[in-house]
Amino acid sequence: MDAEKQYIDLFIRHADILRNHAPAVMNQQRAGAFECFKRNGFPGSDHDNYHHTEVKQIFGSDYGLNLNRLQIPVNPNHVFQCDVPNLNTSLHFVVNDSFFTNNLSRVSLPEGVFAGSLKYFMEKYPEIASHYYGKAVLPDSDSVAALNTMLVQDGFVLYVPQGVKVETPVQLVQIFRSDVDLMANRRMLIILEPEASAKLLVCDHSMDEVKFLGTQVVEIFAGENARFDYYDLEESSISTIRFSSVFVEQAAYSNVLVNGITLNNGLSRNDYHIRLNGEQASATLCGLAILDQNQQVDTFSHITHSVPYCTSNELFKNVLGDQSKVVFNGRILVKEGAEKTVAYQTNRNLCTTHEARAYSRPQLEIYADDVKCSHGMSMGQLDENALFYMRSRGLSGDEARMMLSIAFTQEVIDYVRLDILKNRLNGLVEKRFRGELARCANCVICQA
Repeated sequence: MDAEKQYIDLFIRHADILRNHAPAVMNQQRAGAFECFKRNGFPGSDHDNYHHTEVKQIFGSDYGLNLNRLQIPVNPNHVFQCDVPNLNTSLHFVVNDSFFTNNLSRVSLPEGVFAGSLKYFMEKYPEIASHYYGKAVLPDSDSVAALNTMLVQDGFVLYVPQGVKVETPVQLVQIFRSDVDLMANRRMLIILEPEASAKLLVCDHSMDEVKFLGTQVVEIFAGENARFDYYDLEESSISTIRFSSVFVEQAAYSNVLVNGITLNNGLSRNDYHIRLNGEQASATLCGLAILDQNQQVDTFSHITHSVPYCTSNELFKNVLGDQSKVVFNGRILVKEGAEKTVAYQTNRNLCTTHEARAYSRPQLEIYADDVKCSHGMSMGQLDENALFYMRSRGLSGDEARMMLSIAFTQEVIDYVRLDILKNRLNGLVEKRFRGELARCANCVICQA
């Protein structure tokens, strides 16, 4: 319990500081999360869903925390240059785990829409915040999410009232910035009331060479007939570890797309929990990781079909080089009575070296009749016949391998429902395979 004990002691010792720098709605969740964390602790490597990620060891290291909300010296004019070309976004920023309050956005959102600090939103609209905040999280089954709820003090919120269509994409740039090893606890709350629609692009970056450990909890609520796209682009550093938990609650006829793309990282653990609670709801969950060196991405997904006539489509693709490692553990649960369910789950892994490792465990658990469900996985290397054909047409071996790798990733990028972003991602993926995409000091999404 050494890893757990330091966080239990920290919470007890600094509970007043945490509360003083956070709104009442956020503080109401701390005690329950603390009890869950004490009861369950971090999962060990013997846990079914954590065979390949040493959670206790990772969180047992010593990281600093900015509990007193000290201002981080960052010049936004030098750092935040993250507009996608030709795409006017409503641009917002989080530095470590604090919302950057100087609004630099040049785009106005429709009346009633709120995009900004979670702390400020909770203070201004406590009734709305208390109705949603923490309601999608499963702290007993996700100890890192419970830890996040214990320690979080600010975050980002996107609230779209009933019937409002937000045509302009909302963009959130999250920056790790510190002179010492740092732990940051980030939070996002996304609320789309019935008939609302919006798109959110989140870009994660690390500015310094120190070690960063991030926990991130994202709660997404899609009301009846709401439509929402969530794009998560990770372009951090080899010394950055991120644990991200995404919880999605969908009402009838809602349509939600979650697409996570990792272009550079150290170690990433991505948990997805999607619950289809209303008939005719539709969810698409995608992921893409391009890894080399000793990078690792560990993905766990759980999609629950609770009612009839819902659809889910899940696709994760990974390209691995050097000694990198990827893990996929996916589960689709079709509950009793959820007739006419349509659910697909696919995991494909491309290993470009003999040292790379991919572990995959797709699962279906079905308690209803008259459903259409499938799951599958594959792992392998580049097609030698295709390589030979391309080289016979004058391409070098490296160029041929790069082009085949790019083609392998295209299916996930095609799920992006934002043409400007899709085109930019195609260029970034090519740069990544060419070795030209290093850790960014600004957001590479917007650089030519």
